[in-house]
Amino acid sequence: MSRGRPNGGKNKCWSKEKKEQVVLYHLNNNIGMDKCAKHFGISRGQVFKWVTKYREFGVEGLENKKKPGNPLAKYSSKKKLTKEEQLEYENMKLRIENELLKKRYLMKGDGTIVKFMK
Repeated sequence: MSRGRPNGGKNKCWSKEKKEQVVLYHLNNNIGMDKCAKHFGISRGQVFKWVTKYREFGVEGLENKKKPGNPLAKYSSKKKLTKEEQLEYENMKLRIENELLKKRYLMKGDGTIVKFMK
């Protein structure tokens, strides 16, 4: 039996409403998580996570959270940066380098990162 998504498959993004439908189907019909998961074609673990979040935070717990991306991406895609954007970009690079140093990493001039010990 094949488990998980096929190679190259995309993660499915479920809306808050669809997640709520799955959770309420499980809770209102007294159906086990296995049967509920099979009914909607998702994993039992996913149903468990959504039910847990629903019980703890209500419907708002099912909201899709925006994940933080690469903070430098918005600067690297522009060809011409304003003076203010150049300063923000440099500041962000220095903050990242500082955090890496705190974690005992060293950044070379070409941007590669090397782990070093005390």
